[in-house]
Amino acid sequence: MKNKKNSIYPLWAIAPAFIVYTIFAVVPIVISLIFSFTDWNMERLYAPEFAGIKNYIQLFQDPVFLKSIINTFIFAICTTILKTGIGFLLALALVKKVAARGILRTIYYAPCVMSITVVGVLFKSILANKGLLNNALSLLEMGELAKDWLASYGTAMGSVIFVETWMWAGFNMFIFLSGLQAIPADYYESATLDGANGWQKFRYVTLPLIIPSLTVVVTLSIAGGLKVFDIIYVITNGGPGFDTQVLSTYTYQSFSLGFLGESTAGSIILAVIVTFISFAMNRYFTKREVEM
Repeated sequence: MKNKKNSIYPLWAIAPAFIVYTIFAVVPIVISLIFSFTDWNMERLYAPEFAGIKNYIQLFQDPVFLKSIINTFIFAICTTILKTGIGFLLALALVKKVAARGILRTIYYAPCVMSITVVGVLFKSILANKGLLNNALSLLEMGELAKDWLASYGTAMGSVIFVETWMWAGFNMFIFLSGLQAIPADYYESATLDGANGWQKFRYVTLPLIIPSLTVVVTLSIAGGLKVFDIIYVITNGGPGFDTQVLSTYTYQSFSLGFLGESTAGSIILAVIVTFISFAMNRYFTKREVEM
């Protein structure tokens, strides 16, 4: 009887979390999937009818939706590379005993705890046509470089990528720091005795053992980049025109216009993309993890 109680205890332990997650995550996803196959809109708010895959066909025939998919992948890939690379370099620099190490860690981490709305409004005012950046360029007699940074595709997309990187590189830095600090010093001492130089220690000791932290960073970064909404919405609102439109902002605007079934189909497509890529990246890096 005692063994039986011990065997079922873990199931009771996870039951509350399982129930809460099912109600607030699984059930809404299932309901969204059902409504994505209907003609649900403001005129048929309470009486949607089954429409098959019509919503999905319309989405993939919409050039704005296709552009939003491309923009989503551009944003996710660029920000993941930048946040991972900069975060790793900062971690390598600040894992050592340097002057004011604690203060520097706090400074680099601080942006990710700030309100995204505040950050968005701040950078929108900096990058505006008569914003702080252009005024600074004028004071430095470089007025010919001034432009409305949010008025063209290249600079607008580059701006939101920069802001996202600025906010979250410090967060990734802390994840890498925890991974670097977990590497036993004995490994480096053994490598030194074997005649390894700095690059060889980095390549054969640090890189293989930092893979678990890299797995977390890349998975979180790629998922966050694919789901991005707030920073795009606050800074560009998908503009100019639809140049910086991403899947989340497209779905939000479609829902706001009353195309409820179509926007729900868009959210399902986004969920499938995020889930598939996140699991694929996580599986790829997990296979390359090394036991300490």
